Amino acid sequence: MERQRTRQVMLALTLAGGLLLTGCGDGDSGGGNSADGARGDSNAPAFPAPNQPQGEQDSQESRGDQVTPSPDYLSTFALDVDTASYGYARRTLAEGRRPAPSTIRPEEFVNSFRQDYKRPDGNGFTVTVDGARTDRDDWSLVRVGLATRSAPDNADDRAPAALTFVIDISGSMSEPGRLDLAQRSLDTMTKRLRDDDSVALVTFSDRARKVLPMTRLGGHRDRIREAVDSLEPTFSTNLGAGVETGYKTAVEGLRKGATNRVVLISDALANDGETDADAILDRIDTARREHGITLFGVGVGSNYGDALMERLADKGDGHTVYVSGDDAEKVFCEQLPQNIDLTARDAKAQVAFDPETVASFRLIGYDDRRVADDDFRDDRVDGGEVGPGHTVTALYAVHTRPDADGHLATATVRWQDPKSRAPHEKSAALETFDGSLRDANPRFQVDAVAAYFADALRGDYADNHLPGRPSLSELADWAEELADQTEDSAVRGLADTIRQARHLTD
Repeated sequence: MERQRTRQVMLALTLAGGLLLTGCGDGDSGGGNSADGARGDSNAPAFPAPNQPQGEQDSQESRGDQVTPSPDYLSTFALDVDTASYGYARRTLAEGRRPAPSTIRPEEFVNSFRQDYKRPDGNGFTVTVDGARTDRDDWSLVRVGLATRSAPDNADDRAPAALTFVIDISGSMSEPGRLDLAQRSLDTMTKRLRDDDSVALVTFSDRARKVLPMTRLGGHRDRIREAVDSLEPTFSTNLGAGVETGYKTAVEGLRKGATNRVVLISDALANDGETDADAILDRIDTARREHGITLFGVGVGSNYGDALMERLADKGDGHTVYVSGDDAEKVFCEQLPQNIDLTARDAKAQVAFDPETVASFRLIGYDDRRVADDDFRDDRVDGGEVGPGHTVTALYAVHTRPDADGHLATATVRWQDPKSRAPHEKSAALETFDGSLRDANPRFQVDAVAAYFADALRGDYADNHLPGRPSLSELADWAEELADQTEDSAVRGLADTIRQARHLTD
């Protein structure tokens, strides 16, 4: 049992660590007809926010669709690159169960797919804004796309990493599809991490234990394996103690000039000790803010504490992914290389809609990431941390005024340099358009299908639904067509997942 437990945790460490730091390309697809418009930097004049008259109530209804207008013409949110909601929904539907509506976050469905945005050469973002008309009169989808530079192909092209792995070894983690998920990649970490990288290991069940202090891999790979070989699953889940001990260990092993990050691998089913995310975060606030240590959550398990992990990541200067057995290698390979380096801190976006052309609008998702409009340029207000190779997509349902023509919206992203903390901004504008959604860039269409699918899964949980949402059967066929066009297996997987949801409602 002792060696079995060790072996399991080593595999979790292996999979998350090695694939975290090794790239499989930036996962981007070229082409498309989106308009890139990066404007200015921190010295450029800020784009003028429009006047803020009251938005108009849309009186149109179609199959019960309704979009409540914003009371003004500004929309502000912190960037978010989480994808756990979509991954967990896929796992749940594949098992023949409908995911709980509260776990469905539309932005995480959309951000699970590759985009076609142009990327910057250095830190920061490019900004892309485009739109297409839905089949409802005067209703459109507007897409705001933000992209960071590509993740490096060569592991030597990044800063050294100091990773503190916080591994859940509670009894629930022994279930198939949790720790055994990592066992297939036992040698990945020791083969792929550099000698100048460092790892520490903390485990937790009913209590937390520092198994290994921050240790350089060069000359110590066998020691790391031996430390992990002493562990086995046991008892309950005191996640709060694990996170607190993990951050303490990260501070003790803090490396200047390195990327210091806590990597939490858990099913987040906390049932012992502190279970409130805000209380847990309060305990590690100094490490998080003064030392800049960020949190990366890797969720596993058929039963998964989605709300707790998502809250920890959003408020802990980090983000989450969810990993299931069917696509673990793909998820770790394509997504985790983006999660070590940071290219932007406290990143926020603000979209200013033109009241002359826009009657009302609604941001799709980002419910927990909204920021007061007046706080957009207040750099004391928390934003999102984003790494290389990431894209962030925000979709808006927009009701345009009849015969609208001219400027529609301006999108701006503001972030701080990860080292100097100097603020920067880039902007792009969008004019009115006539093209239909079915004729739009295929990647834009994939985003729309993903958002419509999330909207359908939310059901009555959502106060408002997207205008002109197709049926699940129509969405599945649409996704299949897009899979053929893009030759993207992830889009084909989306089509299969939609069909699984449709069968559950038949």
